[in-house]
Amino acid sequence: MKNVVITGTSRGIGFELAQQFANNDCKVLALSRNDKPLKDLNHKNITTLSVDLGVESDIQKVTSFVNENWKNVDILINNAGKLINKPFTELSTDDFLEVYKVNVFGVAELTKAMIPFLKQNSHVVTISSMGGVQGSMKFPGLAAYSSAKGAVITLSELLAEEYKDTGIAFNVLALGAVQTEMLEEAFPDYKAPLSAKEMADYIYNFSLTGNKFYNGKILEVSSSTP
Repeated sequence: MKNVVITGTSRGIGFELAQQFANNDCKVLALSRNDKPLKDLNHKNITTLSVDLGVESDIQKVTSFVNENWKNVDILINNAGKLINKPFTELSTDDFLEVYKVNVFGVAELTKAMIPFLKQNSHVVTISSMGGVQGSMKFPGLAAYSSAKGAVITLSELLAEEYKDTGIAFNVLALGAVQTEMLEEAFPDYKAPLSAKEMADYIYNFSLTGNKFYNGKILEVSSSTP
């Protein structure tokens, strides 16, 4: 029975992932500012915590839970994301900070907090975007979002190098468009080729086995090129 920490579990990919791990006999710590959707499922293998990744005391809640109940973490999935769609000249510093707070700083702080509980063969999977990959097509209006998604790619490469002697693997999945609530809010008329459940299936399998084949790698999970 693996211990799995997942962020951004109130809806979309994270919501589906938490259930998939739990239904396959994993213990799941599901983190989201709104923990009601998963809490209402009352699944015996899911513990929910209402967490704002930008608040230090909330990160401490996660650390305390793992320390008191699990002692180790097998899989950490940094899935939570914040997207603001505005023309570049309308993006304020506060907009950038709001996006980076979740997509970069939150990833860094939670990963840092979990490092003491990660062990050999643990896998840290960070969900990025094709918009953060050099040479990929970029969508106008996503300057804050895409640049943040590029930042966590570099962060994961660095962590893989820094912790290569520990046996902990750090990998990134750069996703193409997925039909989630976040996408619908930003681009109401766009229809993505994959559902949240379909992408969750892929991430689930990669999280369990990808660390055997990859470390410090960015895998582009997109059915289109670039």
